[in-house]
Order: sequence, then structure tokens, then C-alpha cells
Amino acid sequence: MSAAKRRRSEDQFLCSICLDVFTDPVSTSCGHNYCKTCITHHWDVNVPYMCPMCKKVFKKRPKLNINTFISEMVADFRREAQQKASSSSSEQQAAKPGEVPCDVCTGTKVKALKSCLVCLTSYCETHLEPHLTAPRLKKHQLFKPVENLEGRMCRQHDKPLELFCKTDQMYICVHCPVLEHRTHEFVPLKEEYERKKAELGKTEAEIQQMIQKRREKIEELKQSVRISKEGADREIAAGVQVFTALKESVGRGLIQLIKEIDEQQETTEQQAEGFITEREKIEELKQSVRISKEGAAREKAAGVQVFTALKESVERGLIQLIKEIDEQQETTEQQAEGFITELEQEISELRKRSTEVEQLSHSEDHLHLLQSFSSLKTAAPTKDWTEVRVRPPSYEGTVVRAVAQVEETLRKQMKKLFEPELKRVQQFAVDVTLDPDTAQPNLILSDDGKQVNHGDVKKNLPDKPERFSLCLCVLGKQSFSSGRFYFEVQVKGKTGWALGVARESVDRKRLIVMSPQDGYWTVWLINGNGYRAHTVRLSLKSGPEKVGVFVDYEEGLVSFYDVDAAALIYSFTGCCFTEKLYPFFSPCNNDGGRNSAPLIICPVNQTEL
Repeated sequence: MSAAKRRRSEDQFLCSICLDVFTDPVSTSCGHNYCKTCITHHWDVNVPYMCPMCKKVFKKRPKLNINTFISEMVADFRREAQQKASSSSSEQQAAKPGEVPCDVCTGTKVKALKSCLVCLTSYCETHLEPHLTAPRLKKHQLFKPVENLEGRMCRQHDKPLELFCKTDQMYICVHCPVLEHRTHEFVPLKEEYERKKAELGKTEAEIQQMIQKRREKIEELKQSVRISKEGADREIAAGVQVFTALKESVGRGLIQLIKEIDEQQETTEQQAEGFITEREKIEELKQSVRISKEGAAREKAAGVQVFTALKESVERGLIQLIKEIDEQQETTEQQAEGFITELEQEISELRKRSTEVEQLSHSEDHLHLLQSFSSLKTAAPTKDWTEVRVRPPSYEGTVVRAVAQVEETLRKQMKKLFEPELKRVQQFAVDVTLDPDTAQPNLILSDDGKQVNHGDVKKNLPDKPERFSLCLCVLGKQSFSSGRFYFEVQVKGKTGWALGVARESVDRKRLIVMSPQDGYWTVWLINGNGYRAHTVRLSLKSGPEKVGVFVDYEEGLVSFYDVDAAALIYSFTGCCFTEKLYPFFSPCNNDGGRNSAPLIICPVNQTEL
């Protein structure tokens, strides 16, 4: 059978109402054939009863009987079509996941080539042929294959959605304007499509422009980072230069100290040697000299060790050390001079008595001799010189005490300096609680809203606009747009955290950069590797256990304090606040339990002020 004959045969089995192959074909008295359902529905809504083909009018509704001859021919035609479709489908590739399958294929579902808006069916290349050849089917609207074709039909009138109502902003069929939308403004769907397409083109251009601006901003930030790094390198070089000079100064001071100790020790040795020459306690005095020399040598070594490590408070520590050594050396010298004076006085007394004995030995007055001899015999020495020693200067622990005293003095002075400032800002303490509507789903908040830590399980929470989606952050419920406020947070036991304030308009759905330009004024510790405030590395001698945050809105000031040490950690100055500020908290990842301790909002202890 030729292709032309096959197409004519197909046309003979098509219903002129639904333009599809007959289903339960019936014949009218005028000789035209229709699907039983199609003609029945047509006469249900149209009066008088008329043949859709020849327009013949029937006085009463005709009784319809199924045409068995055409029904059998249609059945044969369907079988042939299915066999042909099956053979064609086997040759074509099956539809892949995500592709629209042919609705007619009975075996392997082949990828659809087009969808028909009239038939509400998707066709592969084989089953699409009637729509490309049959005159009636050519009028059907074909488009790119899509799923859910029923959604393109008007549910009320069962007609294709071909118009767009501008008043109600919805798609409608050709019957809708006559009924529900008669006073509304509507346009053809294609016209609205072109308009929307133009708007999308404009939007795409705006997005590309925004992307370009973001790229320029990224380059600007990279340049800023480079400049900041260069500045940091310059600061490091300057710091190295200063500490090198300080180290040289300490070295010179140590050399001078050793020189003075040597000179003082030499003087002590010379004096002791003079004493030894005139006294009988030679061995004991020599032993004292050796002990003094060993003590001085030990102190030299201790001084070298400590002064090499000393980085801060060098001048006052060195002065204090030299002062204590001088005082101890002076005490030793004074003790030695006292012993010498006493010895000289006793020697003078002994010489006097020797003269008296010599004179008495030549005296002839026996009574005077006996009396004088008795007094000389009973005279006792002024001191037991066997127990007298010239003790060497004891420098043991002097260096350590001097350094400890310097550090303690510095700590007290710094605390004394900042304690009034901390007391002043604590007067502006406010009660802060955590806002669960802003908490990232992995965060766990306490019932009283005072504690937060990171959990491994992500909770199923509504994605509200104010909630952080990616970053482990939460804001306080309270907002501030004027005045001053202060709150304290315990960070004890944590290896990572971030604290501060954030403005209301920060982006909460993407990864954040904690910088003032992006609306964050924070100080943070990451993985225990050091403290930072934006791009500034903070040098803290010891990590704070409780951090105080103070904000002066009008002055543009955000300061952070180590509460226990009453010390200032860092301050952002010259800030320009134009919207509400919220307390900002991030407990960071729990790091497998190593950072599981919570951030705790603490009450400000006014009794300590």
C-alpha cells in the first residue's frame, strides 16, 4: 500500500470532532460517523440537534447505534498501528530519565518529539506522523514535549489556555473572557510570552551587570587584601627591627651587669685577702671567698639565661635586678666591714693588755701585779671568731623575682588602667537572649535562650527570611539603633567562636565574610590558631574566658574586653551605623567534640564594679 493510500485510510478512521481514531463509532441518518462520546457530548450542549459535518438539523435527538462494520475496521487499524509502532519503537532509543516519553507507545516508551495541546498527548516520531499529514490534525498546536499536559487546559471549560488575563494575572481559555473575565484586559498567550521574554532578557542583562559589579568588587577586595598584607609585612619588619634593637640593648645591659658584679667581687676578694693576711682565720676566710665567687658565677649564668628570654619590661627589670644585687653586695660589704672593725678593736685591746703585761713584768709592786694579773686572767674575748664568716652575696632567685615582679607590676598597671574603663562600660549592660528564628538549623539553643552550641544533626526548620542557612550563626532578639549597650559571653573551654554585632540587612542565606563592609563587627578564634578582628591578628598573652562587648552607636565604636583581666582586646572605631544592630554569636563547628562547649550569655556582675 502506498503512503498516500495509507494516509487516506487513516483519515477515514478519524472522528471529525476529536480528530482522533474512532472510539465506539456511530452513524447518523445523514451517513456521517463520529465517536459515540463525542457526538453525545456535542448534542448535550448544542440545541437544536445538528450534524457537525453537513449541518443537517434533526427535529428530535436521533437514537445512536454502534456501527459494527466501522468498529471492526477501526480495531484492525489499531492493531496494525500498534504493530507498526512496536516495530518502530524497538528501532528507536527508549526515553531516558528526565525525558518526556511517548504516550502512545505500548512497549518500550520512546522519547517524545512533540506534544499536542489539543490531544493532550505526547508523540514520538512514528506516532507524530498523522499530525504532520492529516489535514484536520495539522491544525493542532504542536510544541516542545512537556509533562503534565492537563495543566495547559482550562479545568472549567476543558479548552486550551490560549489567552492571558492581565487583570488577574492568569492563563485563560477562549471561553473564559465571555464568562468570568468579560470586563478584564487580556492578550494572546504568545504576545504575553514575547513580553515576558523581553523582560527576562532585560533581567538577564541586569544580572550580568550585577555579576560584573561583583567581580569588580572582588578585584577591589583582593587589591585591599594585597595592600593589607603588604602593610602587615611592613609592620612585621618594623617589629623585628625593634625587637632586634631591644635584644642588643638587653645584651649590652647584661654585659654591664656581669662587669659590675666582677668588679664588686674583685673588691670583696681584695678586702678579704687583706683580712686573711692579718688574721689567723685564713682557711675560713678563703672558704668564704670561694663560696662568694661560686655564688657570683651562678648568678652570672642565671642572669644570662633569664635576660636572653626577657622580651618585655627590660629596663625596669634590669634596674630592679641590679638594685637588689647592689643591696645584697652592700650588705655583705657592711657585714665584712663590721667584722673588720670589731677585729681591729679587739686587736687594739689585746695590744693594750700586752703592754700592760709587759709593764707588770718589770714592776716590783707585787700587790698591784697580783691584782692586775687577776683582772687580765678573767678578761674574755669579745666574740667567738671560730663561728664568724663573711657570707657571700646570695643572688639565688634574684633574677626570677625581678622578672616576676616586673610582669606583676605590668599586669597590675594594665588592669589598673583599664579597670575604670571596664566598670564604665558595664554600666550600660543589657539583657540579651538568642532568637531561635535566626538560628542555623544545626545549632542547639537552650530553653532560656542564653546558651548555644553546634549539633551534628540538622533540624528540619522552616526556611524563614531571617534564618541563617549556611553559616553557624544566631542573632539576639534585641536590636539597638541608638545609645550604648554592653553584654558578656563566656567562651571558656572553646577552640573556636565568634562574637560581636551585625546589622539587620546582612545576607543570611549565603556564606558570610565577617567584615565591617559586609555588616559584621566581630572578634573570633578559629580552631585555636589565634584571634582576629577582620584582617587584624590579635596578640593576646592568654585566651580570655569571658568576653565583654560594648557598642556606642552614635560614636561608631565597637569594643571587646577580657572581663577577668579587665583588659581591652580590640576596638572598631569610626564606624558609621545607619540601621539596627543585633548581638551576633557563632559557636563554630564542634570539631568532633573538641569544641562542644556552648557560648553562654552571662549576667553582668554589678557587685564587682
